[in-house]
Amino acid sequence: MSDKRSATDDTDTVRAWLDESDHVLVTAGAGLTAAAGYDYGDTVRFQELFPALHRLGLRSRYMVGVPLPPELMWGYWAVHIADVRYDPRPNPLYQDLHALVKDKDTWVMTSNVDALFVRNAFDPERIFTPQGDYGRYQCTTPCTRRTWSTEPLVEELLRAYDPTSGLITDPGALPRCPNCGGDVEINVRIGPEFVDDAYLPAAGRLQDWLNTLPAGDRLLVLEFGAGFNTPGVIRRPGEHLTRRLPGARLVRVNPDHPEVPDDLTGRALAVAARADHLISALNRPSSTLSTYGDHCE
Repeated sequence: MSDKRSATDDTDTVRAWLDESDHVLVTAGAGLTAAAGYDYGDTVRFQELFPALHRLGLRSRYMVGVPLPPELMWGYWAVHIADVRYDPRPNPLYQDLHALVKDKDTWVMTSNVDALFVRNAFDPERIFTPQGDYGRYQCTTPCTRRTWSTEPLVEELLRAYDPTSGLITDPGALPRCPNCGGDVEINVRIGPEFVDDAYLPAAGRLQDWLNTLPAGDRLLVLEFGAGFNTPGVIRRPGEHLTRRLPGARLVRVNPDHPEVPDDLTGRALAVAARADHLISALNRPSSTLSTYGDHCE
């Protein structure tokens, strides 16, 4: 793995590689969402938003597979999605990241399903979200390849939501499939029933972009907060792409797992820092980085 370097060395190298790049692929996992203020493991915030679930002994937003009755589960989804996906305020971290790459030929690939990139000035036609989007829901079966917007669904659920009990108090507000009347779920990759049709066009555009990069151009893969929960989604593809393209470089920003493969020595940089600390440093003439904090996928 890469040798240890000082925080100043890392910042200067990333800035130089970014300046020298012709194209940038920003890749991101859960660590970037956490650094932006949406830490799914934040127990204090969890208690503030979900007091009823906290009383039941739950402590984080990692709720996939937790057996809850529909009235309680949809109460959770309504509050969680409203907070993470439909917060109308600009996010300073994503705005700062956009400022760093806005003058480059840039694409985004992220496992995050919160739409923070598109909500903070990144081109929606150049964002690939292979894990789905909290902005869509689907039939659980599924009976159709169609998906539907969660925005009106969340609004209706919140009108029927009781914060004290955490329950959806109107059974009629509980969502059903608009096509077959069956159960529905958020359109994120949980199992083989996941309907990914809405995301495939972006995957094709990203592949076309990569396939047509001019020979000799420099591509910088700028990776933030991608760990080992789903390494095949962000970490491994970034490494593979760097190997495949002679002019590519990889910057891996991760306070816990910044390691880069030995065969990419000289073309990959391990930055043991939080995403917000590096992005802040890059937006200033000089800075130092902290190597503590953050959560990665």
